[in-house]
Amino acid sequence: MGVYLVRHGEAAAQWGQSADPGLSELGRQQAASAACELQSCLAPDVQLCSSPLARAQETAAPLAAALNKPLRIDPAYREIPAPVPLAQRKAWLRQAMTETWSEQSGELLSWRQELLQAVVALSSPTVIYTHFLVINAVVGSLQQRDDILCFWPDNASVTRLELAQGELALVQLGRELDTVVN
Repeated sequence: MGVYLVRHGEAAAQWGQSADPGLSELGRQQAASAACELQSCLAPDVQLCSSPLARAQETAAPLAAALNKPLRIDPAYREIPAPVPLAQRKAWLRQAMTETWSEQSGELLSWRQELLQAVVALSSPTVIYTHFLVINAVVGSLQQRDDILCFWPDNASVTRLELAQGELALVQLGRELDTVVN
């Protein structure tokens, strides 16, 4: 069955400026484009899930409306937990993206493990609206890489996975960024 990881659209604020920004105008346009892209390839029994953060939920809204489906909020798909105050998050994120999973704290390793377990436990085709490093954590695991940063998924890009008999496989990486994470 298909599993689709959709990175949220462009946020209205940078990562270190707001704990939970919504989407910018461009982000809303990106969300609408992602909904159009997905509509034609989804199974009728598809489920929609989202990170609890506003930018992910707002990215999901156009597809939820088009399909007349509810959006399930699941904390397993939340952004990577930063162990620093908001003002220091951007610097922490930049440093973390140069590191490996084997260098990380138990808290971050638990976050990654819970995320991977949630994806493998899905029981129907699912579109998951989530975040840059969430997608990297899943892709890195599937590619058996220890790097935290494996690729640069663009805003509202769709990474396609296949889940069969408890085994997850990467089908196609989403469109990549031309610019850095904000």
